[in-house]
Parts: sequence; structure tokens; C-alpha cells
Amino acid sequence: MKTIDLAIEAGYRHFDTAYMYQNEVAIGKALKKWLDSGKIKREELFIVSKLPMVAMNERLVEEYLQRSLTALQLSYVDLYLIHKPVGFRPGEVLFPVDDEGCLILDYDTDHIAIWKAMEAQVDAGRAKFIGLSDFTVAQMEQILKSARIRPSTNQVECHIYFQRKGLREWGEKNGIPLTSFGTLGSPAAVGLFNQGGAMTAQQVRSPLTEEPVVRIARAHNKTAGQVLLRHLLQHGIAVIPKSSHPDRIRQNIDVFDFELTDAEMAELNAIDMDEKGRKFFVSNLFKGYDKHPECPYGKM
Repeated sequence: MKTIDLAIEAGYRHFDTAYMYQNEVAIGKALKKWLDSGKIKREELFIVSKLPMVAMNERLVEEYLQRSLTALQLSYVDLYLIHKPVGFRPGEVLFPVDDEGCLILDYDTDHIAIWKAMEAQVDAGRAKFIGLSDFTVAQMEQILKSARIRPSTNQVECHIYFQRKGLREWGEKNGIPLTSFGTLGSPAAVGLFNQGGAMTAQQVRSPLTEEPVVRIARAHNKTAGQVLLRHLLQHGIAVIPKSSHPDRIRQNIDVFDFELTDAEMAELNAIDMDEKGRKFFVSNLFKGYDKHPECPYGKM
């Protein structure tokens, strides 16, 4: 709750959560305190949650959104995303595994049917907008063929090592802009995904320490994190930095009083490694994720 308090006091109004994160109850309590105080109004907030992989079935969409709303103590979310294109066996265990530690996958995942159920949540007033996370161009094109409501965004891993140029250009043409997670390299997530040394040397590299980033930050009297955020913002990508540190919370929103030059943008663009720059693979945590036919890895 303290982190939410610090964020609101610093000016944040967009909060990104998910059923899978298991923090919605705490966020709901913090938001209710602020809303009850009258210091902020519900319409000032932009709350995002996500359909978990164990609910990748059209019959479960409403149930799991309602679970999130109950936890958040809200009557609607501003944006509801399909968390991943891959489905797991439905149930209360968020990452179901077999005796060999492999994920138990739901091979009946039907994106079209799930999207229609997502659209029904907008119709019912439980979500103002709906979108996707980690979806490929082919998957989104399939959804668009029958979509009545266009996805509002595609939230994906995106940072200077993995700048998603092709996905970004497709999104610009088709009205589905990107939202970036992992913009600052997600050091906390690296600790989780690198258990047992599962990540490569490239995957554990931090964009915060790249020489051009540090040098450009010094030139603007900004932090490396602020430069990384500004770089994606100037590409038209929404960013959702995560921090619980008071100073960094304030720094991460203080990115609108400077602009990177064309030369600086070009230098940062040149660091891109495309798919080779991807840091986070669910298969580093649980075996078998990449066996699902809808696994997005290696695809635009």
C-alpha cells in the first residue's frame, strides 16, 4: 500500500496489475483509501488487469474479470488484457505442472472465442477497453478478422536490446500501439528468471549500464532509467515502469521535460538486437511453455 501511496503522491494514475500477480487485494485497499478520501476520483485512474493463462477459455473470462474487480474493489477496469496467448489447464494453480515439472497446457486455446468473451465485458461495462499481451502479428491478424472491438494495445517486452521495430510498425498501421514492459531491464525479474543460471550472459545484461545510455543521461542531467523511458516514449510506445523505491518512483514520471536528439535516438536504436535481445522466457521458469502451438517466441 505504501508504494501505491508514493505513486499517487508523485502523480501516477495508471496502475498495471494482473490476476496472476496476486497483488490485486493490496492494490484495491490502497486505491479505496484514496477514493474514499475524495483526494482522487475514479475517473482520474486508469486501472489495468489481465486474464490469467489458466482462464484461457471463453467460459472463464467473465468469472476471472469479476474476481479481479472484487479484489480491486472496483466496478470496472479501464483496460483488460489477455495476459499471454498460451493457455494452461484451468484451475486454481496458476502454473499447473505434471510430475516431471512440465507445464500442463490447454491445447484447446481459441483466441477468437476468448476475444468475443472479452468484447462482452466491454458491453457489460466491466471493462472500458480490452487488449492483448505478448501476441504476435499472426495472432492479432486472426483476431482482427472477426473482432467487433479492436484491441487497444499489445503489451510486450520491449527495451533497447529488443525494440520490436517490426511489431511496432505493424501496430502503427493497424491501430494497435505497443505498451512496453521490462523497459528498464526488470532487475527483479532477472533474479526470478535466472534461477539456476537459466539466463544467458546477454539476457542478464542491464540496459541501465550501457555506455551510450549513461553518457546521454549525463548530457541531459537525467538518470539512465529516464533516458530508457524517454527513448521508447519518443517511438510512440507506452511505458509502465515498476519500482518500490521512492526516488525512482518520482524519477520515472519525470521524463516529459527533455527530448532526445535525432543523433541520440539513432545511437540507442543501434543497440537493438531484435529477437536475440529478448530477456524473459516463461520456459526459463517452467518447462514446456514453448511446446504450445501459440507460443510467441521467435515470431514477430
